[in-house]
Amino acid sequence: MRENELLTELSSIRSLMERSAKFISLHGLSGVLAGIYALIGAFIGYRLIYQSGGDLFDQESYRADRTVLSQLVILALVILVLSITTAVLLSTRKARQKQQKIWNTASKGLLLNAGIPLLTGGLLIAIFLYHGYFGLVAPACLVFYGLALISGSHYTFKDVKWLGLCEVVLGLFAAMMPSYGLLFWAAGFGVLHIVYGSVMYSKYDRSK
Repeated sequence: MRENELLTELSSIRSLMERSAKFISLHGLSGVLAGIYALIGAFIGYRLIYQSGGDLFDQESYRADRTVLSQLVILALVILVLSITTAVLLSTRKARQKQQKIWNTASKGLLLNAGIPLLTGGLLIAIFLYHGYFGLVAPACLVFYGLALISGSHYTFKDVKWLGLCEVVLGLFAAMMPSYGLLFWAAGFGVLHIVYGSVMYSKYDRSK
């Protein structure tokens, strides 16, 4: 009887330590919505390219059109802001439901470890844009985002690591086929996010 009580206490302590060390307020729906935003953005980007007379699979056909390029960059930033805002709002709501703090040691670790690859990737992408290496933008987005997820996964669900690995692999394929950058971008930030978010929601949120 005493052993059962000890095991229960140890299990409770272990669960408490895991909750304090892991950021478990990530909501699966935020991944689904981020994927939907990305697919809508990819469609708008597709329309922008073709309306300017460009060809989606011909980098040279719209490379010189700075207006379209600026619009695509702004579009990507809008999607990023929407995705981050959605993730923060849903995570905050989930944390309140669980009576947990959204800003704790785990969330700080997640932000720091994921932020370094994201910031590095963002600066590198800005350099690519400045020098006109547009075909490397989509691969760099996918690879550095994947690395950020892998790095940050130590502070949240392990499932995030697998999403990161998929993003990196997709980014490497995109680097080999730069003319298909928008399609890879849509697959990585759109389709993969929707699949990942659906799995996360099913595993951690649906019954909550």
